Amino acid sequence: MGSSHRHQVQVSGSEKDSQRKENKVRKRNNRHYSIYIAWILLLLCLITGLKAGVEKNAAGKKESYPGISIQSRWEELWKTVSSKDSEEESESKDKTMEKDMDTQKNIRVLIMTDGYQQIVHREVEISAAGGLRIEKKDGLEETAGNEKIKITKEDTGFQNGKIRIQAIDGGEITVRSIRRGYGNPSYAGALDLYATSEGVVMVNELPLENYLCKVVPSEMPASYQKEALKAQAICARSYAYRQIMDYAYPEYQAHVNDSTDYQVYNNSASQQAATEAVQETAGKVLKYNGNIITAYYYSTSCGKTTTMAAWGTKEKTENAYLQSVEVKDQTGDYERNLPWYRWEADIDQNTLSKMIAENTKKNIGTVQSLEVTKSGPGGAALQIKVSGDLGTVVVDTENKIRRALGGSGYEIKKQDGTAVKGSRLLPSAFFKVEKKGNTFKIKGGGYGHGIGMSQNGANEMAKKGKNYQQILQMFYPGTTIE
Repeated sequence: MGSSHRHQVQVSGSEKDSQRKENKVRKRNNRHYSIYIAWILLLLCLITGLKAGVEKNAAGKKESYPGISIQSRWEELWKTVSSKDSEEESESKDKTMEKDMDTQKNIRVLIMTDGYQQIVHREVEISAAGGLRIEKKDGLEETAGNEKIKITKEDTGFQNGKIRIQAIDGGEITVRSIRRGYGNPSYAGALDLYATSEGVVMVNELPLENYLCKVVPSEMPASYQKEALKAQAICARSYAYRQIMDYAYPEYQAHVNDSTDYQVYNNSASQQAATEAVQETAGKVLKYNGNIITAYYYSTSCGKTTTMAAWGTKEKTENAYLQSVEVKDQTGDYERNLPWYRWEADIDQNTLSKMIAENTKKNIGTVQSLEVTKSGPGGAALQIKVSGDLGTVVVDTENKIRRALGGSGYEIKKQDGTAVKGSRLLPSAFFKVEKKGNTFKIKGGGYGHGIGMSQNGANEMAKKGKNYQQILQMFYPGTTIE
C-alpha cells in the first residue's frame, strides 16, 4: 500500500466526525422530552386525585406511606414511566429496523462537492456510456452515449424541485463536475437532483450492497487481507443499517452523505477484493442482544481501545459491546510494528499558545502548563487543562481535545522515523505530556478515535490467520454475526 493511500485511510477511516456523533448522542438522549411532558401532565392529574382521596378518607382511614413523601413517590413513578417508555420505544425501533432489513434494499446518499466541502453544487455535469434517461417536468428526455449535459438551479425541467436521472443501459452515471480520489466518480442506481436557492443538491439512490462495494475500498485499502476486508464489510453494513433508520437530510430524503461524517463512499473505485468481501458476507450484520449495532471503526490502535466515554457518553447496556479491549495475542500487541502505533510531537510554547487561542476561542495568553486531568478506559484523555498567564481553559471529550491540540507549526514523528505536518486534529487522544523548557512534548499512540474496530489491527490479525469472525469478536465482544 502506498503512503498516499495509507494517509487516506487514516483520514477517512478514523475520523467519522466525532463531533457529529457527540451531537447525535445528545439528540437521541433528548428525543423523548415531548412524550415525557405528556406523561407528566397525566401523572400530575393522577397524583392530584390520589391526594384528594387520601384527604377525603383521612378521618376514618389514616393510611399513608411511612417514610415516603409524595415527592419521593412521584420520583419513583417517574422512573418507572421513563424506563418503560424508553424500553418500549427502543423495542419498537428495533422491530422497525428488522422489518427494514427485509424491505429496505436501497440507501440514499447525499453527494458533496469537491473535498466534501458543502452539499450544494453550483452546477452538475453528467454523462453515461449508454446515454441518460432524464425525468423532467415535461416528460422523459434521453441523451446519446457519452453525451455530456449540465444542470443548474435555473433548469426549467425541475418538477416540484426535482429531476431524476438514470443510465439507459442500467450502468453507472459519471459526474464530471466533481472529483474524488480516483478522478470523476461514477454512480450506480439513480441520481435525484434538487433545485435550491444556492444551487443543486445531488442524492444517489442505489442498492445497499452496491453502496458497500464503494464504501469498503474507500475506508480500507483493497490490498488488505481478505478476512480484514470481510470484517470491514460487515461493520460498514451494520453501520449503514443503523443510519437508514433516520434521514440525516429529511428535506432530500437522504440517509447519509458520502463523507467522513458517516462512511466515505466512492472516494475509491470498486476493487475486486473489496467487492468479493461484500458479496461473501452479503446481508451479514453485527448484533448485540438481538439488535444491530453501530459498528464504529478507526485506523490504528495504541494497543488498546476505549469506550464511548471518550465522547462523553455514559456506558449503557445497549452499547456494552464497545468495551476497552487489548488488541494483542500471546506475542504482544498486533500493531506494535506499525508506524502510528507510537508517535510524538514537540510543540513550542508560542505555537501551542496560538493553537489553543484559535481552537478554543479563548485567549489564555502564553501557555504555561498543559496536563491531562482525566483519563478514560484504555488510557484515552477525557479532559485536559491548559493554563496561561491570562487564564485557564478546560477541554473535554476526545474530539474537542484532539481539535484543541491540532494545527500547523509542528511535526508529528511516527515510530518508524517518518514525520508528517500537524493537521486539524491530533492523531489520537491516547497521549501524555511533558514540558521541557519552552517545549511541550506530547507522546501518544494510535490514529483515530479509538472506539470499536482498529482497521490496521484487523489487518494484522488477519495476517496471523484470524478470520473475520474472530476479528469482530475481538473488537465488539458479546456480539453475534447474523
